[in-house]
Amino acid sequence: MAIVDVTVIPIGTDTPSVSSYVADLQNILKKHQDEGRIRFQLTPMNTIIEGELSTLFGVVQEIHEAPFQKGIKRVATNIRIDDRRDKEGTMEGKLSSVQRHLEK
Repeated sequence: MAIVDVTVIPIGTDTPSVSSYVADLQNILKKHQDEGRIRFQLTPMNTIIEGELSTLFGVVQEIHEAPFQKGIKRVATNIRIDDRRDKEGTMEGKLSSVQRHLEK
């Protein structure tokens, strides 16, 4: 199981706000989550997605393409991948690990 930190940035929007584009991406991610393919969490600055690496690459490509469907001519997408293979990892597990250290 891998965890991806992704930010999709539509370039050339009519206004500085991109929240409608973010909402479109969240709807795509919800569809994949409802199908049991991924889990995701929206943050103020990005979205975290958890799933099998091959699935995540396809999902990231789909959300990267979404702004083009609304007429945007340029999109920059930043991706960070945490792919740990010695043990199963989850978003909650990473947070719990840090929390245990804070409680010491």
